[in-house]
Amino acid sequence: MPFEESIEAYSLPERFTYPFNYQPHPLCVLAAQDVQLHLNTQKEWEHNFGLVDGQAGAVIGKMFGVLLVKTEQNEIGYLAAFSGKLAGGYHHAKFLPPVFDALTENSFLNIGMQELSRINEEIKTLHELETTEGIEKISSLQKLRKENSTALQAKLFDQFYFLNQAGEEKSLRAIFQATLNPNPPSGSGECAAPKLLQYSFQHNMKPLAMAEFWWGVSPKSDFRKHGSFYPACRDKCEPILAFMLAGIEMDENQE
Repeated sequence: MPFEESIEAYSLPERFTYPFNYQPHPLCVLAAQDVQLHLNTQKEWEHNFGLVDGQAGAVIGKMFGVLLVKTEQNEIGYLAAFSGKLAGGYHHAKFLPPVFDALTENSFLNIGMQELSRINEEIKTLHELETTEGIEKISSLQKLRKENSTALQAKLFDQFYFLNQAGEEKSLRAIFQATLNPNPPSGSGECAAPKLLQYSFQHNMKPLAMAEFWWGVSPKSDFRKHGSFYPACRDKCEPILAFMLAGIEMDENQE
């Protein structure tokens, strides 16, 4: 995506951003400002970031990311992505698609989630009846719900494969098997940073720098502030980015 204004006065970064501790490159700041302007002015979708009083829907702040890239034609531009879903979906103008789209019609995830919802409704009904037989059935259903949820999460993880600049591909499971926690945390692979790098490698773009910012009210249990830049998360992204950024010269860790 080209910049809205001339960038001739800017120098390009010499090395890629160390994603877990950085000062955003001026061109990443410029790209983030473009994205933020879009968030403030677009009319295609509605998402309650908690910034407008009385807006309908649950308040959900969101992490956004920008990636400065050089195309095969030596053009400089940027890519933009969001973490997880936005306005209930994965596909919105200006933003990249997910590494794996689990929300297609009749997908295994949608079918599996419908079954979990059915189980939850049955448990709720049995709780309201308050019978001995119902209590025993509830325990059985809770066990089934846990088994189904675990299996569904495992099947979802099996769909995620990531690229690096050498064209190597590795599954999410294989990436985490080499870590102290071989089971990927929920939501792994759905953050902005992996989306950005995946798309750039798929389209033969050279990643030059990246930055991520928080948009929305601060979560009750978190320090993130609206519009501020933050490092990539370590629990979900560190193992993935270690593979995806292999062989790319990065800034030194500033910690």
